[in-house]
Amino acid sequence: MKLLPRVRYQGNWLGKILQLVNLRPEEGERTLLMFAFYTATSIGLLWFEHSAVALFLGKYGAEWLPVIYIASALMCIGLGSLYSWLQSILPMRQVLVVIALLTALPLLILRLGLFEYLDSLIIFVTIFLLRLWMDAVEVLNDLNTQIAANQLFNIREIKRTYPLISSGLLVADVISGFSLPLLLLAVGLNNVLIVAALMMLVGAGTLFYLSQRYQQAFPDSPGRQWEDAEPEFAAQRPTGPLRRYIIPLFAFSILGEALFLLIEFQYLGQLEVKFETSEIAGFLGLFSGIVGICELITQWFFSSRAIDKLGVFGAAMLLPASLSLVGVLTLTGILDFLLRLAGSLITVPGWITGLFVGLILLRFLDELLRYTLIAGVEPVFFQPLPERIRNSIQTSVDGIAVPITTGITGISILATIWIAEHSVLPPEWQSWVFISAIVLFSIIWLLSAWLLRSSYVNLLVQSAEERGRLGFPDVALRAFKRAVVDVLEKPGKEADKRSCIQLLCQIDPENVGEVLSPLLAKLSVSLQRQSLEAMLEHPHPDYLDAVTLLIEQTPPPEVLALALRYLWLTQTELDLRQIKPYLQEAVHPTVRATAAALILRRGTPTEKAEATQILRRLITSKNERERMIGTRALGDTEYLQALRLYIPNLLKDESLRVRCAVLEVIATRRLSDYYPSLIRGLYYKYTRDTAQQAMVRLGDEAIPLLVELGEDLHKPDLVRLTAWNALGEIGTPQALEKLVQQLMTSWGSKRRNILRVLLKIPKEAGIETVLDQLGRSGVEALIEQELLLLGQIYAALLDLSTESLELESLESREADLLRSALQDLQTDLLERCFLLMKFLYPPSAIQAAAYNLKSESRSSVALALEILDNTLDIPQKRAFLVVLDRRVVAEKLACLVELVPYQPMSPGDRLRRLIELRHFLSGWSLACCFHLARAAHYPLAPEATLVCLSHPKGFVREAVLAYLKEASPRACSEFLPTLKHDPDRLVAAQAQQIIGEWGLII
Repeated sequence: MKLLPRVRYQGNWLGKILQLVNLRPEEGERTLLMFAFYTATSIGLLWFEHSAVALFLGKYGAEWLPVIYIASALMCIGLGSLYSWLQSILPMRQVLVVIALLTALPLLILRLGLFEYLDSLIIFVTIFLLRLWMDAVEVLNDLNTQIAANQLFNIREIKRTYPLISSGLLVADVISGFSLPLLLLAVGLNNVLIVAALMMLVGAGTLFYLSQRYQQAFPDSPGRQWEDAEPEFAAQRPTGPLRRYIIPLFAFSILGEALFLLIEFQYLGQLEVKFETSEIAGFLGLFSGIVGICELITQWFFSSRAIDKLGVFGAAMLLPASLSLVGVLTLTGILDFLLRLAGSLITVPGWITGLFVGLILLRFLDELLRYTLIAGVEPVFFQPLPERIRNSIQTSVDGIAVPITTGITGISILATIWIAEHSVLPPEWQSWVFISAIVLFSIIWLLSAWLLRSSYVNLLVQSAEERGRLGFPDVALRAFKRAVVDVLEKPGKEADKRSCIQLLCQIDPENVGEVLSPLLAKLSVSLQRQSLEAMLEHPHPDYLDAVTLLIEQTPPPEVLALALRYLWLTQTELDLRQIKPYLQEAVHPTVRATAAALILRRGTPTEKAEATQILRRLITSKNERERMIGTRALGDTEYLQALRLYIPNLLKDESLRVRCAVLEVIATRRLSDYYPSLIRGLYYKYTRDTAQQAMVRLGDEAIPLLVELGEDLHKPDLVRLTAWNALGEIGTPQALEKLVQQLMTSWGSKRRNILRVLLKIPKEAGIETVLDQLGRSGVEALIEQELLLLGQIYAALLDLSTESLELESLESREADLLRSALQDLQTDLLERCFLLMKFLYPPSAIQAAAYNLKSESRSSVALALEILDNTLDIPQKRAFLVVLDRRVVAEKLACLVELVPYQPMSPGDRLRRLIELRHFLSGWSLACCFHLARAAHYPLAPEATLVCLSHPKGFVREAVLAYLKEASPRACSEFLPTLKHDPDRLVAAQAQQIIGEWGLII
C-alpha cells in the first residue's frame, strides 16, 4: 500500500481556469455536465414558456391568468407528491431521468392539439394545458436540478459549484431570447414547441449520461425517510426568539411570490393590449435576452460586491425598495411626464404610456434582482435555524407556503377583477388598483426584510453558546453591535452577557473596544475583567478615556492591573510618575507587579533597577501567591535582564501554579533556551494544559518541536496526541500543512488522532486544508487504503478460522487472542473511515450512521446503511456498505475482491503475511501474531522477526523475545545483552529470567 502523492491544481491552462472559478480539479467535469444539462433544459423551457404565454394571451387573454395560478397551486402540490412517490419506488438516478423525460414528451403530444383543422374546443383546451404545463415544467426542472446537484456534490462542494450551475439559466435567457425571433421565422409559433421539446430531451440525455458516469453518487435503492435517525433533525415546536424569526421568514417568501405573480399578471396584460400573438412571443424573447445579459453581468461582476457592501439584508431590501419606488413613480404620473418630456426631444410612439413603461421596469427589476441578489442571499436566511428543524422549515416555505400563496393570489386577482367590473369605476382603474397593491406589498416586503434582519441578529446572539461557533459571515455588523449593547446594558444573566462578549470577540476582535469601552464602568467586576482582556488583544488609543475613567473609580486589583497594562500599550509617552505610587508595599501584589513590569519597559535605568528589585522580591517570596503574581508579571516585561537568572529555580518551584506561570512566561517572552522545558511540561498531567497553550502561543515557532515530538514513536501516546492537538490549535497554514503531511504518511492510531484534530479546527479550516492539498480524490484514496487493509484482515480471519485443517493449533488461547485483535483492528479501521468521510459529507449524517451501526437492533443497522446509501458517492460505496452489513466474513471479503484478490493460505503463510504488513497493524495484533507463531511452532521470516525487536511497544518486543526463545535460541542469546537493559521493565525482566534459566554469564 503506497503513500499518496500531494494533490494540487495542475499547472496547465485547464487547472488555471478551474482555480479562477474557484473549483477543484475533481469538481470540474461534474460541474460542466450539470451546467450543460441545466442550460440545455432551460433553453428549451424558455422557448416553450414564451410560446405558451403568447398562445395563451392570444386565445384567453390576461384575465384568465388568475385561473392558471389557482390550478397551478393545486398541480404543484400534486407534482410534489408524485415526485416523492417516484423516489419511494425507483432509484434516484432513474427518477431524475424519468422526470426530465416527463417534462419534454407532453409538449410533443400537446403540439398535436394545435392543428388548425381540429375542433376549436380542442385547441382551446390544449392551449390552457400548455400554459398550465409550463408551470409544471418549471417546478419539476428546479426540483431535478437541485436534487441532482445535492447528490453529485457534498455540502462544501455545492457552495462553489452551484452558483456556476445556476448561471446556466442566465445563459439560457440570453441564447433563447435572441434566438426565438429567428426560430419563429423559421418554424412558426406552434412548431417552436417541437424544437423546445427536442432541446429539453438533449438536457435529459445529458442528465442520463451524468447519472451513469457518476452512478456511485446516487443510491441504488429507492429513497426512504432516514433523516429521523438523526436526533438533531427532530422537529420541535419553535418558541421565543425562534418563532419571532420564522414568522418574518415565511412572510418574506410569501410576499416575494405574491409580488412576482402580480407583476407578471399586469405585465402580460399590457403585452396583450399592445401586441399581436406572434409579436408577443418575439417581444418576450428579446426582453428575455436583454434581461439575461444584464443578469449575467450583474451575477458575475456586481452581485458579490453589492452583498459585501450592503450586507445580506441590505441586498435583500434592494428589490422591494426598487419595486415600491417604480410603482410610486407610475401611480403619481411622473413616468407620463417624463415620456412627454422625451417626446419633445425624440419621437415616442403613442402606444407607449407611463403605465406600460412602469410595468416593463417593474418586470425588468423583478427578474434582474430576484434571480441574482435574492437568489444569492435567500439560502443564508435559513442558517440561523437549528439544524434539527432547518430542513423541515425550508420544505414548508418552498413546498407548501409558496404554492398556497400562488393559489391565494390567483383567487385574490379574480376577486379584484370581479369587484372592478361590477363597480362604477372606469376599466382602466383596474390596472391602477393592482399597481397600488404592488406598492403596498413591496413596502410590507421591505418591512418583513427589516424585521428578519433584527430577529436574525438577536437569534444568533442568544444562541451563540448553544451553537458553539459562528455561522453568519455576511451579517450586518452595526446591527449586531447594537444588539450586543442591548444585551449588556439590560438586566440579565451574567453567563449570557459573558457569551455575548465571547461572540463579539469572534466576529470583530479588532474593534471590540468600540462596543465594550463605553460600557466598562457599568459592567460587573468579572465582565470588566473579561472586556479588558478582550480589548488588550488589540489595544487602541481611541478608548483610553474610558479606561482612564475606570482607573479613577479604583476598581479591584485584577481589573486595575489590566487597565494599567492597557495604558502602557496604547500611550507612546506615559508619565511614569502616575505609575510609581503603585510600587509601594501597601499596594496589592497584582497591581505592584504590573506597575513594576511597566517601568521595566519605559523607565530610566534607576527606575528599572527599582522595579527589578520589586519583581525579585516577589518571585523569591515565601508566599506562593506573591511568587505566582511576580512570575506572571515577568511576561509583561520587555527585557528580563537579571531576572532571567531566576527562571531555572522557578521551573523547579514546589508550587504547581508558579511552574505553570513560568511556562507562560517562556512562551510570551520567546525564551528559546527554555523551550525544552515546555516540551517536558507536556509529559506531566498538571502542567500539560499550560504547556500546550504555551506552545500554541509560540505559533509557527513551535511547529518543528511539536512535529518532532509527534513523530517520535517511542514517546507516550498521550504526549504525542497533545503535540498534534497543539498543532491544530495553532491553526496557521504552516501548522495545518504539517498535519496534512503527517496524515498522508501515518497509520493506525496516529492517523486517527490527526483526523480528529483536523476535524475539530474551527470554521472547518482543517477540512478545507485537507481538500485543498489532497482533493476529494486524495481523501477517497485514503479510504481505499483502509479498505485494502480490511481485505487483508478478512483474509486472515478466514485462513485462521477454526474451520482450517490445522484445527488443533487454531483452537488455542493464542489464536483466540489474535482473532480478537484482528476484530479490534477492523473496528479501529472503520472508525478511521468514518472520520475520513466527515471531510466529504455532512458530519451529522455520518455520525448518525455510525451511531446506529453500534446498535444491536437490526432495524437500526438497516437505517444506518440507508443513511450511508443516500449520502455516500465514493467509488467503493457498494463494497463499503456490504462490509458494514452484518454478513459473514467470506461475503465481506468477496465484495472487496477487486481491491484485494483473495488466495487461500495456510495459517503459517497467512501469519507471515500479516507480519509483512506490520507497519499497518496495531502493536497488540502484531504481538498476538508472535504469540501464536510460538504456540503453534510456525516459522517466521528472520528479517521481519529481528526488525520487530526494535518495535516501540514493549509488549511487542516481549512477544518477539518469547518467540525467539522457542524458535531460535542462538539468535535470542545474541540479543539478550541489549534487551536486559531495555527501557521497558517487563522486557528487561524477561531477558534476565532467560539469562538465569540458561545459566548465561552476561
